[in-house]
Amino acid sequence: MKKVKKRQQQLNGARSVNGSSQRHEEHVSWKKQKLVDIHQALNSDPVDIETLRQAAVSEGGLLTDDVRRKVWPKLLSVNVFNLPSKPAKNVRENHKDYNQVLLDVRRSMRRFPRGMRADEREVLQEQLIDIILDVLRRNPQLHYYQGYHDIVVTFLLVVGERMAIAMVETLSNHHLRDFMDPTMDSTKHILNYLMPILEQVDPELHDFMLRAEVGTIFALSWLITWYGHVLSDFRHVLRLYDFFLASHPLMPIYFAAVIVLYREREVKSSECDMASVHHLLSQIPQDLPYEHLITQAQSLFTRYPPTLLTRSAALQSRKSITISSFQDFQTSTLQQRPDSVLRQQLHQRHDTNLDLAHANARSGGAHQLIKMAVWGLSATLGAAALAVAQTAMDWAPEFLLQLF
Repeated sequence: MKKVKKRQQQLNGARSVNGSSQRHEEHVSWKKQKLVDIHQALNSDPVDIETLRQAAVSEGGLLTDDVRRKVWPKLLSVNVFNLPSKPAKNVRENHKDYNQVLLDVRRSMRRFPRGMRADEREVLQEQLIDIILDVLRRNPQLHYYQGYHDIVVTFLLVVGERMAIAMVETLSNHHLRDFMDPTMDSTKHILNYLMPILEQVDPELHDFMLRAEVGTIFALSWLITWYGHVLSDFRHVLRLYDFFLASHPLMPIYFAAVIVLYREREVKSSECDMASVHHLLSQIPQDLPYEHLITQAQSLFTRYPPTLLTRSAALQSRKSITISSFQDFQTSTLQQRPDSVLRQQLHQRHDTNLDLAHANARSGGAHQLIKMAVWGLSATLGAAALAVAQTAMDWAPEFLLQLF
């Protein structure tokens, strides 16, 4: 009898091990296939943006920072071979926002990886200040808001300084545009989408929050920082950035709605007053089921699109620049060339510039000093091309190594 029981235990243990091994193999296989799909989409001509968006939204998002460095620019239609220069040394001079940006960045230590050396963090903080001021100086229609630095630092940590400038500039003129008005009116307008979503899904919860007079200010920092300010685990921040970059610019407010709905029992169990409900909701849990909530937010967006919600009286009086320009922006991303083609175009321009420079130097019996200047130009252009090529490295070999 004891032998039979022992044998049964061994069989059960073997099944458990085999089951775990099978699930692990399935997970690895799923990841490999996703990486292959992304690689193929990036090398299509034009780039298969729809596949990249689906990869960013679906379970696991873009998986690694190496993949994000290739996909994020495509989602924003940023040409990595034509990046802005680093901020000028005088970017801080007489800038009206410098003091506020400096204060916000100095207070942002928790946004940098734990264990990072102080001198490394200080370098990144200086770069963060310069990126923000450079984007604002180049775009006078944009106005700084507290929390903007939480978004910019995420891009700096993943893609580096020059690419962060290009991506943040595009993002600021599209997804974040309403937050960057001179007043908070446009931001309040976006926040006003929250209650109509809750009303559609859970009228009882909606009415409870109305009676409590809690409003929507508890979700302000969620929205304007894309949750970067309120989540302590950088992995979760990156997962949400994958999702938001591939989605409609109102998706962060739909995500706010699913967080409130997820905590429905807690909300209804609290005292029905503004202080109690605001305190509860402003303390965002750090162990949220992010993949489940992302799926729920997508579902809500499909069932209750912004066009349906605008029937609410609170949403009828104001036009959103972000929403009205999104369709054109999304269309503009569909005709991007793969990086291999962009690299060839860069080399062709480089060769053309060299030919023109040499032709100009030869014409009229140019003096030796002019010839030396031409060779200096050649070396400079060559170094610039090499630097850009290295920045936007041909990632295929390293990428494929991730499959194994």
